[in-house]
Amino acid sequence: MAKNPEKGYVALLGWSLNAVEAAEDFDRRYVVVAPDWAEDYCKQHGIPYVPWNFERLNDRSMEIAEKLQEMGVNVAIPLFEETVEWAGAINSVLLDNPRLLGQSMLMRDKSLMKRRAQLGGIRVGIFEEAHDREDVIRFLKRVNQTLLKLDGDPNDPIHFKAFDKAGCLGHRVIRTPDDVDAIPDEEFPALMESHLDGWEFAVEAWIHDGKIRFLNISEYVTLGYSVHVPASPELERYRPMITQQIEKLIRTFDIDFGFIHPEYFVTSDGEMYFGEVAYRPPGFKVFELLERVYGFNAYQGLILAFDPKTTEEEITTFFPREVVDAKGYAGCFGVYPRRRVVSRLEIPEETENHPYFESHELTPPVEETVTKRTAFGTHWGLIYFRGDDAKEMHDVLKMQEELDFYV
Repeated sequence: MAKNPEKGYVALLGWSLNAVEAAEDFDRRYVVVAPDWAEDYCKQHGIPYVPWNFERLNDRSMEIAEKLQEMGVNVAIPLFEETVEWAGAINSVLLDNPRLLGQSMLMRDKSLMKRRAQLGGIRVGIFEEAHDREDVIRFLKRVNQTLLKLDGDPNDPIHFKAFDKAGCLGHRVIRTPDDVDAIPDEEFPALMESHLDGWEFAVEAWIHDGKIRFLNISEYVTLGYSVHVPASPELERYRPMITQQIEKLIRTFDIDFGFIHPEYFVTSDGEMYFGEVAYRPPGFKVFELLERVYGFNAYQGLILAFDPKTTEEEITTFFPREVVDAKGYAGCFGVYPRRRVVSRLEIPEETENHPYFESHELTPPVEETVTKRTAFGTHWGLIYFRGDDAKEMHDVLKMQEELDFYV
């Protein structure tokens, strides 16, 4: 597509083919900043590309910001958790706003993030930092003492999360001292928090000029396994309250532009608790699910939200109306093998014959032994569903948990 030199020139940090294709079909100039393994592909397909190793924060870190500035790039967009801090550092140079680096560090450190939320009057559970296993055992005991548990009562669980990992990675549920022994040394320091009984959901919010331009509520059917968009009518009725919470978050974290992906709990008495917030696209292909039901490209929305040259008219005409413009529901399920030894991929008939089943991206197993899942682990691939009824979508996603895809 022809590029408009009057519009912003954006740098995509990290490699995502869907993001690249979206940028290619959009009217903004773009460049991909990715590790050197992406170079051949970019050359072959004529994709503008700058190599950079995000693993190493060192005295050359300023170099990438200066290089992009010389190229005339206006803003850097993080596509993955590991590039959020880089985007903050680069944007503090490109947009001449040093505060953006501090803001991105808040978005990366789960403990700082909770403190900032608390200072802004946002409800959070009890949380503490853990530097070793003794800290975890102490916290587990203290939380359960607070809950007036008696000897012999089963413990209320606590959650243990690596400070700066994305989503479910490094997330463990701890109930007993034995669970604590299983935590590897390299996961410390970490954040510990009390368990909140409630309905957990996520939000995707595109922000421009400090205002929400599109707000989606993603409903988890089972955390770490399945999600659908938009949310069911039961969860959507909380939308006004959720919108207020996101506006409070935008004020508390001083967010003027870009995209946020926070997670919340709503408890049985209708109270809303903040879980965490990420400054990058969500996992589980939620952007792709949104396109299935709303027809807009969420990555292009990302570019608009980040670009300082986006006009008010452009951004308001780009996004559809929430919920009312959605055509049905789109959901996906992350498959984990349920057996210890597997030899082949076999899509169950119940899945393939379900009217909501659309497609899958599962591949035959490379190894026969399935590595034991630590914490929430990483799924082996996704299965996609689409249909008209929220309850049916919920049921079909739930049903997948009982099926074997690798046998």
